[in-house]
Amino acid sequence: MTLNETALNETTPHEGALNAPALNTKLAEVRTSYQPLFEKISAGVIERERDGTLPSEQVDWLKEAGYGALRVPVEHGGAGLGWPELTQLWIDLAAVDNNLPQALRGHFALAEDRLHQHVIGVDQTTWFARFVAGEIGGNAWSEVGSTAIDTQQTVLSADGEGFRLNGTKYYTTGTIFAEWADVYALREDGTFVIALVRTDEPGFSVTDDWDGFGQRGTGSGTATFDNVWVEAANVLVFSERFPYQTAVYQLNLLATLSGIGRAALRDAVAEVRRRERNYSHANAARVRDDAQVLARIGEISAAVYAAEATTLRVADAVQAAFEAAGAEHDRVLAINEAAEIESAAAQVVVTDLILKATSDLFDTLGASATSRAKALDRHWRNARTVSSHNPRILKARVVGAYEVNGTPPPYAWAIGTTKRD
Repeated sequence: MTLNETALNETTPHEGALNAPALNTKLAEVRTSYQPLFEKISAGVIERERDGTLPSEQVDWLKEAGYGALRVPVEHGGAGLGWPELTQLWIDLAAVDNNLPQALRGHFALAEDRLHQHVIGVDQTTWFARFVAGEIGGNAWSEVGSTAIDTQQTVLSADGEGFRLNGTKYYTTGTIFAEWADVYALREDGTFVIALVRTDEPGFSVTDDWDGFGQRGTGSGTATFDNVWVEAANVLVFSERFPYQTAVYQLNLLATLSGIGRAALRDAVAEVRRRERNYSHANAARVRDDAQVLARIGEISAAVYAAEATTLRVADAVQAAFEAAGAEHDRVLAINEAAEIESAAAQVVVTDLILKATSDLFDTLGASATSRAKALDRHWRNARTVSSHNPRILKARVVGAYEVNGTPPPYAWAIGTTKRD
């Protein structure tokens, strides 16, 4: 056996040459500190996928490890990471359990809004302390059924010094794990607001009833609010929310897709190395020496590399949007617009790259790769589910309209019923 074969035998962990160590010293240190936890999280991930078990314990581990405070400034007890560094940690986490970064999507949007408000002069010390203590938020925005696209049936009504919240939200990703729900609602005066609701308040309930064929561990269920108390200080006018939020939401999905791709590559490489059975018309005696198999693995690796690099470029654009807070209006608008367009363009490309990679991995193996025990199909199912959130055909049109006609992208887009002529 050669030295290279010894170094890459079946028992040696291998992340791939294209997953090079971070040159950013701070990022390298943070990634190293989280590696033992990520390895712990990876244990049992296939069983959780097959059984439909929510990763509640794993979310608790992340809370305890300060993962939810990665964007909180250092002087307030957090890690103070920028968006490129946080995005890399999202990708790393998605590579071990792709449900988890998406489950924390709403939390990091809430945390970003608090950070943005702090930067523009509204003190958020209380919220920073909550995040550092391990409290997280969940997302509760979408409604189904007859809700029109320009309104909400979840309503906030005044009650003394506070408010009462009534309504039902669906696809409430992460809320089942959270201490807070970030709820999009219509205040009785006709103003769209965000209500930050304690999930242990009487009248609040959440059910894990998401029935999609992928991302089943994200806790994307139904939340019901029955006369739930909301403090006046926790009602925020929606139009004052941080302006680059849709780019942040999309960046999270791009990172999740990139992590799924990395996991698919890892599993494909491991399966090819250990495979002993072969076909009579193969190109080599061992599968791991077959030129066509190696070329396919190389294509998958290149796709994952490109997806991750594209995602990190979007992270740079989001970081620029964050840093533009307080600048003159036209500059803020231009930088936010760039982040939106980059995230939309990236979705079109990264979706194609990862869907193809998670399908092509089966070309390197035999029919045994479809075994439910291996659960290799989870990579495609999860990638397909993530990439169905914000249809890429609509994003391609947004980018095209911007390129040809300078049409601004839609911000904080919504979903619901529409009027028809």
